[in-house]
Amino acid sequence: MKYKQTYLGVLWALLQPLGMMLIFTFIFSRTLKIETPLSHYPVFVLSGLILWGLFNSSVSHAAESMIQNANIIKKIYFPRLIIPCSAILVAMFDFLMALFIFIILCIWYKQHIDLNAILFFPAGILLTLFAAFGMGAFLAALNIKFRDFRYVVPFLLQVLFFSSQVIYPLQSINNTYLKYLLAINPLNGAIELIRISLTGLSPDMNVILISSAAALLLAGVGLFYFRKTENYFADIA
Repeated sequence: MKYKQTYLGVLWALLQPLGMMLIFTFIFSRTLKIETPLSHYPVFVLSGLILWGLFNSSVSHAAESMIQNANIIKKIYFPRLIIPCSAILVAMFDFLMALFIFIILCIWYKQHIDLNAILFFPAGILLTLFAAFGMGAFLAALNIKFRDFRYVVPFLLQVLFFSSQVIYPLQSINNTYLKYLLAINPLNGAIELIRISLTGLSPDMNVILISSAAALLLAGVGLFYFRKTENYFADIA
């Protein structure tokens, strides 16, 4: 249903990450000469973009989900948590398409992928989903009562994008305190897990642990606030 009445249909799920990858490759690899642990910058940036796309789509759609389904909320009772969760499931479809492109790109550039990807890839995806669920549920509940948050979400996502190591490696930051401050962004730990299998380098466990703790905290706070306020959704939607 997401791509209904579009000419390209599900191809949009492939074109969006590819377009972003080409833009960032031209600007940051060719122009600014950003050095990365991987020899092929397109592989490096797409490994981050696929997780960012999953997080961005999940949060933005989940945040709007309660408002968009206000009529259903008022008519019948069902577990309200289903609505933001369904938005995350829709985002998973786009992620799988982007993951397919990523695998093709790795084959094209002959990028080595360690066997530990069997463990670290799902861990990175799971960490992203925890963070997306927590933030999406929290913003969905806030949007019902405070409609101003609809305009805060895009700005918040932009801040999270540029504070994540999608287009640059976190290892390039020499300031240790700044690096661990950025690790509070759960995407940094998730991307770190994905890239372990590509770089062959030892992971920064401090970054992963801080990001994991932030993601779990975010999921807990989001769930708590959503469940605390869901009884009033039908009255104020």
